Amino acid sequence: MEAAALALFGAGAASAQTGGAWTPKKASANGPIRSGHLLFLSGIGGWYPERRPKAGDVRQQTADALTIMKEALGRAGSSMENVLKVQVSLVDPENNWEPMNEVYNTFFPTPRPARSYFGTTGFRRPGQLLQIDCIAYVD
Repeated sequence: MEAAALALFGAGAASAQTGGAWTPKKASANGPIRSGHLLFLSGIGGWYPERRPKAGDVRQQTADALTIMKEALGRAGSSMENVLKVQVSLVDPENNWEPMNEVYNTFFPTPRPARSYFGTTGFRRPGQLLQIDCIAYVD
């Protein structure tokens, strides 16, 4: 049974069943968290007052968030080409989806990463229209 758990769920499941301690294999990677060949980058807001005094529209905020993502991935040894999955939280998706998507598509080559999104009523910082996170590959 232990071999089946190991094959199906990985070593973490097997060690949990046998009472061994599981510790995550993760470390900071200049912004993202790295685990093996994966980088996890979370919670990039569309607007930071210390970077730009006014919030701007969703196009500006998308470009800002994705630029921050690109810079963080670069510092960690990866790139936008290696992004596997993106999640976007978007205020007022009925009005903001298309302009966000236009800018988003300029940052990612084809094939684009898997993406999910959900609408939200807002964020802690009034004026922020989106938040983006991603999972990327790194050698």
